[in-house]
Amino acid sequence: MFVSNILVTGGAGYIGSHACKALKAAGYTPVTFDNLVTGWRDAVKFGPFEEGELSDRARLDAVFAQYQPAAVMHFAALSQVGEAMREPGRYWRNNVEGSLTLIEASVAAGCKRFVFSSTCATYGDHDNVVLDEDTVQLPLNAYGASKRAIEDMLRDFGASDGLESVIFRYFNVAGADPEAEVGEFHRPETHLVPLMLEAIDGKRDALTVFGTDYDTPDGTCIRDYVHVCDLVDAHVMGLKWLQDGRGSEVFNLGTGSGFSVMEVIEQSRAVTNRVVPYDIGPRRAGDATKLVSGSTRAARDLGWTPKRSTMTQMIEDAWRWHKTGQYEK
Repeated sequence: MFVSNILVTGGAGYIGSHACKALKAAGYTPVTFDNLVTGWRDAVKFGPFEEGELSDRARLDAVFAQYQPAAVMHFAALSQVGEAMREPGRYWRNNVEGSLTLIEASVAAGCKRFVFSSTCATYGDHDNVVLDEDTVQLPLNAYGASKRAIEDMLRDFGASDGLESVIFRYFNVAGADPEAEVGEFHRPETHLVPLMLEAIDGKRDALTVFGTDYDTPDGTCIRDYVHVCDLVDAHVMGLKWLQDGRGSEVFNLGTGSGFSVMEVIEQSRAVTNRVVPYDIGPRRAGDATKLVSGSTRAARDLGWTPKRSTMTQMIEDAWRWHKTGQYEK
């Protein structure tokens, strides 16, 4: 079978490393491009590694020349909502300027297929509205705004240079590789499930629940969770969509079911059979009340069906990864 190189930016990160495994299983060669600021070198297991900054055009040009990738899969980004509220300039500079340089290098190299990791944070806070691809985008913070700007750039380069893109706006990602080769690990950790497992395992004193006064049944934020393996399967499908000449498209990736923070805590207690220590803290600026997908486009057009995205399965897989202790190296 013909093997295509795929340039995976952020391939040393949580989602990117899972995408590299899925790409390799599908017959591609993932080439990780990462600066290792938030990525983890030991997560690069499925193809070549090239260290570098997205802002370094000469470095990107050299990588494109060496590997001649058939497409780019772009995950690299700063993604902490709280930090985005405090330091918006850092997000505009890193996410937007870095992506612009990457897109320009890709087009210059004749690589005109682009799979982009966007986010439901581009929608902002739409109370009691399930979100589809046509929902107005009103981001609450520089993270969501920077992702929306990159979406706009991809459309502009599509019009000017024929760049074709599949944009995935996804909801909260959880879980880990069922074989525990890679998993979720951030410095610092900010995601609910790994924070909760660290609290359960005594690696931190307690989980902090940010706000219990939201307009939800138990007062805590509600999010739609999707398993990381289901998510990256969609990215491989998006790549094949482009290779089949089906043109640019936007897809939401979510299950359509929302879980509150307290519901996730209860599910974790049930899976691990351990108490989840937690404290109550104030709301975080920039947090939406409820983000749940109402889209059927990915199922209808892409043929994507989540296979592991039950909360029980996501926590079981994350717990299996957590217990390997690989993230402590």
